[in-house]
Amino acid sequence: MSGYELLARDLAACGRDGFTGELRVLGSPGGTFHLHGGLVVAVESPGAPAPEALLLRSGRIGGEEWAGLVRESGGARWPAAGLIAHGYAGAAQLRVVCAMALQDAVFAVVAGSVDGCERGPVTGPPPAAVAVGEPPTRLLQVASRKLRALLEQPYPVRPDRERPVPASLSYAAGRLGALQRDLLAHADGRCTARDLAFRTGRGVYTVTVEVARMLGEGLLECVDAPRPIHVRLPPDGHGIRPREPAPPPLRQPPASEAATLPRRRPGASGINEALTTEPNGTGTDTGTGTGWKEFFRLRNPTAR
Repeated sequence: MSGYELLARDLAACGRDGFTGELRVLGSPGGTFHLHGGLVVAVESPGAPAPEALLLRSGRIGGEEWAGLVRESGGARWPAAGLIAHGYAGAAQLRVVCAMALQDAVFAVVAGSVDGCERGPVTGPPPAAVAVGEPPTRLLQVASRKLRALLEQPYPVRPDRERPVPASLSYAAGRLGALQRDLLAHADGRCTARDLAFRTGRGVYTVTVEVARMLGEGLLECVDAPRPIHVRLPPDGHGIRPREPAPPPLRQPPASEAATLPRRRPGASGINEALTTEPNGTGTDTGTGTGWKEFFRLRNPTAR
């Protein structure tokens, strides 16, 4: 079962059961469907700009004014009452913004990968909820048709795949729309269509479609993968080989105790020559051993 079929099955079950709560979609970018009585009232996804981003991009309210309304409302993520009371937007305009953000978030979830779905209880009021919920099956059908039409373009684009750059033709183009000028200003070869949607504060589906059109018109282009670097081989024809480690030093066997001690040689001390018998005056040996007698007398002076 594909990720889309898994999501369609679980959302259809939520509609049949009249489920009220959250359906968390696991995947990339994934998201959260907020349901009330089996109808979808809000969808959040990190792959699509939230309603406040779309409203700020319209220029009806600035960042400082928006922060003041959030503080005034006690930290509410969507201070609708304050927006209407201060005249920044009308009730009908806010309904349109919420519906656009909901549809765009569903498209971002469907265009990505779905790994699984988990039901959960209500954790708080859904941000920027629509007054009348949408049937989940119809939401998925609309998002699927958008994705199919996008992939049938001459230059099919995925929200998280291509990273375009301005083409040379774009610098000579005369009449460009506001969205085209914004995309040319932010396309740097590192941003996908989803990144460009956040930078320009527009819907991810709208930006992805426009990127596909601009690729077909030659205003944008996708840089090819970098060419491989050719490496010259040494003259011997062998490639670069890892350096072989030096052999470990040979370990000398420990010297034996007998080899470390000096060898004794007979007569090396000279005691024999010092204690030899002295010949008499006639040239004959008396054999009395006077040398040994002197030796013992030196060792024991009290001996007679």
